[in-house]
Amino acid sequence: MDTSRWYRSFAEVEARGNSEVYEEWGNGVSEDPADLALIDRLPEPRRQPNLIFGASRHLGAPVAPYASFRRWLRENWSAVEQLARIRTTQTNEAGRAAVLLPVLGLLKGPLSLIEVGASAGLCLYPDRYSYLYDGEKYLHPVDGPSTVLLECATTGSPPIPESVPDVVYRAGIDLNPLDVRDTDDMRWLESLVWPEQDHRRQRLRDAAALARVDPPHLVRGDLTAAVADLVRRAPQNTTVVVYHSAVLNYLTLTAREEFAETVRALPCHWIANEGLGVLPEVDAKLTASPEARRGKFVVSLDGTPRGLAGGHGQSLDWLDQTRTAPVG
Repeated sequence: MDTSRWYRSFAEVEARGNSEVYEEWGNGVSEDPADLALIDRLPEPRRQPNLIFGASRHLGAPVAPYASFRRWLRENWSAVEQLARIRTTQTNEAGRAAVLLPVLGLLKGPLSLIEVGASAGLCLYPDRYSYLYDGEKYLHPVDGPSTVLLECATTGSPPIPESVPDVVYRAGIDLNPLDVRDTDDMRWLESLVWPEQDHRRQRLRDAAALARVDPPHLVRGDLTAAVADLVRRAPQNTTVVVYHSAVLNYLTLTAREEFAETVRALPCHWIANEGLGVLPEVDAKLTASPEARRGKFVVSLDGTPRGLAGGHGQSLDWLDQTRTAPVG
């Protein structure tokens, strides 16, 4: 991928309307041959804007106009490059549970949840969070309101369940699992939150505190190689759900196809929450206009699109106007 176009697209599609700082930095890098030359020294997967900007902020880059950031980056490039080679963008956005919940509500419980690309596992607790849809419909865990409240604006009448799912088993897979009890791991996750989004940073802290009470079971490994074993380990007489958010875009097209083929063959349901273009077979079933899709994630169940979601779970445009009955 051309690095200049990558950063320009990041600025115009992802950062615009979400982070003025990252929009300016993305546009700045896209037009700066010197910065592009530094970034291009990295392997392609390590050149991504979120990783470079997150690593920079982790190391103390000022949240300032691009000119100041450019000076800082050139003075500290050696440290940024080293960190970018060992860390990955493991943004663990608990807010995405708000767009997964209506799909989980279509499935018969009790549920066994298996998240691939789980990072620190914060999306494995959809039953422990509180939700507020469209500023009026609250949904709380069975033991009362959570310290984590996820807000989501919707269109198309998504089938929001009357209660949180009954989760009896949860496990995750990641190439480099993060530990909610490890200070540096949590500081890295905070560095990946975009500068102006203080609400996401606080939500991350609250979700991590909740998870520390009952740390998730995370397995280190390749998602395609490890998923079958976790599915087999799930308790009998439960509905097994394999899911992921903003994960497969880091794989090659061939690796994505191999994962999709693997998970379809397993005795489980499959929920994907990925950007446009990541799963072409799913995207091909979309009927929404190109404008409606712009900048959105596609939420699908077993290969069928169900909604278009905001990248951090802040919105859900439901694509199925009928309220589907629970499935086994």
